[in-house]
Amino acid sequence: MVNDFFKYQAQTTTHPLALEVSHAKGSYIYDVCGKSYLDFVAGVSACSLGHCHPKVIAAVKSQLDSYLHVMVYGEFIQKPAVELAKLLAKNLPEPLDTTYLVNSGTEAIEGSIKLARRYTGRTEIIAAKNAYHGNTLGSLSLMDFQERKRPFLPLIPDVKHIAFNCEWCLRQITEKTAAVILETIQGGAGFIEPINDYLRNVQKRCNEVGALLILDEIQPGIGRTGKLFGFQNYNCIPDIVVTGKGLGGGLPIGAFTASNLLMSQLSENPKLGHITTFGGNPVIAAAALATLKEITESDLMQQTLEKEKLIRSHLKHKHIKTIRGKGLMLAAITEHPEITDKLILEAKARGLILFWLLFEPKAIRITPPLTISNEEIIEGCKIICSILDEI
Repeated sequence: MVNDFFKYQAQTTTHPLALEVSHAKGSYIYDVCGKSYLDFVAGVSACSLGHCHPKVIAAVKSQLDSYLHVMVYGEFIQKPAVELAKLLAKNLPEPLDTTYLVNSGTEAIEGSIKLARRYTGRTEIIAAKNAYHGNTLGSLSLMDFQERKRPFLPLIPDVKHIAFNCEWCLRQITEKTAAVILETIQGGAGFIEPINDYLRNVQKRCNEVGALLILDEIQPGIGRTGKLFGFQNYNCIPDIVVTGKGLGGGLPIGAFTASNLLMSQLSENPKLGHITTFGGNPVIAAAALATLKEITESDLMQQTLEKEKLIRSHLKHKHIKTIRGKGLMLAAITEHPEITDKLILEAKARGLILFWLLFEPKAIRITPPLTISNEEIIEGCKIICSILDEI
């Protein structure tokens, strides 16, 4: 299987981890040799309830018995999609009440860019330096990392970049700006939180010039920071909120939510302003609905903050200089990229899954399922510290 993996399946790097998966359950992944791996990554923040959560599996199986794909998005009334959009609206502040369901986070970003340009009649988009919003051409255009963009130029025009958390930079938001798009917590940059009411000040500036504020909640959203949406920690309400990853319970999904007035711009002049065949797929929507219900009806969100404290208390080590982030969206920053690389690779050998971040080579991603137990957290932290002791 390993040879076939490298021969027939397109690769994203020349050195994937290449763990051959047999099955996964709860906080563990198992390989074909029967070895277990404690998962501190959760599919890169996607498996909010761990692997094969019984309520998600039950919802999927129930929907499988009714119908699968029946029509392109928005034409037929499909209960799982309607109920999911309704529950999102119930848990979002006004006026965020209308959701467009798509297939991935990056597609939701694309839809948000289109919606902002359509609504404002402007073309300029402002994003943050070291931002990551996906890899389709529009999302890639929001990145300022030229090494990654150069092979695919030209990308969409009229994109400018400002420094995250820079108040002085807000003057670059003007009457020419259609939207400012920011990650609520910068992911690839090293899980950097907004400070000093930064997001609120961005929102204020957008309101002054008639621009929209789009917040990318693909990683911090769906309970990972102790609130259902990360922006709820920072006294700010965006015009458009983008979700994905953790919403699907392990299945592929994306969504962007705005006011009904704003979202209606995509249904006329022209019709089909955004269209997707499989967005709102009933099986995926059923999994997402079960995931969202479990997170909002349980104490998992409150637990994330206690689990954050537990991780921080058990990852005190001379080679870890700081731990960034909030809740169960954490990045341990080591002294040197070489330490991070050795740790992640050796952790895999010892049965612990860790991963890298895109732009911060010293960062170790720690984004376990929200359902991870205290005992599992302590076990994983012990493995990390034991490896660091040997470096």
